[in-house]
Amino acid sequence: MSQLFILSVIVLVSYGSGSITGAYYIVKWFTGKDIRRIGSGNVGATNAGRVAGKKGFLLTLLIDAGKVLLALSFTSILTDGEGYLIISALSIMIGHLFPLQLGFHGGKGVVAYLASALFLCPLSIGVFAMMMGGSYLIIRKYTFSGFLSMGTIPLTAYVIEGSFTKAIGLGALFITVLLFHNRSFHHSVDT
Repeated sequence: MSQLFILSVIVLVSYGSGSITGAYYIVKWFTGKDIRRIGSGNVGATNAGRVAGKKGFLLTLLIDAGKVLLALSFTSILTDGEGYLIISALSIMIGHLFPLQLGFHGGKGVVAYLASALFLCPLSIGVFAMMMGGSYLIIRKYTFSGFLSMGTIPLTAYVIEGSFTKAIGLGALFITVLLFHNRSFHHSVDT
């Protein structure tokens, strides 16, 4: 198979997988409503939890993490190379943020980022968790502690894995999460 064909398959499968936004389907299934029109309007786990309770939150996490792990596993079976895994992770993130079937109105990418980190450098999630716990105890600001902790993932990946490619890829994913975290969905929310 040609490299271009392999790359095309990886991008399409990864984008398609990323486009499966768990929150939309779980809330639709539980309530019959469109999550983009209720709560914060975000198609993510936190809003799913607000709308559909703990079960909705946990199922959304499972779906969103599962799609990442499946797509990255597919990529690792299809071809060798960290570069392909990073392209796959970025394509998953783009699919999650901009799912075609939802009019390009997706989530914020936190779970997609963390699940990518779990696949690419599992120990980075342990460091993230310890940093999250410690920083929250000191700062008492959940969102700030979360972002501070997520910022350790690329550095941890470089230190543990010794991979500049993984560190840069995870850094790009983290920057993407930062850029899209505060986008407002309130214009489309029914009150």
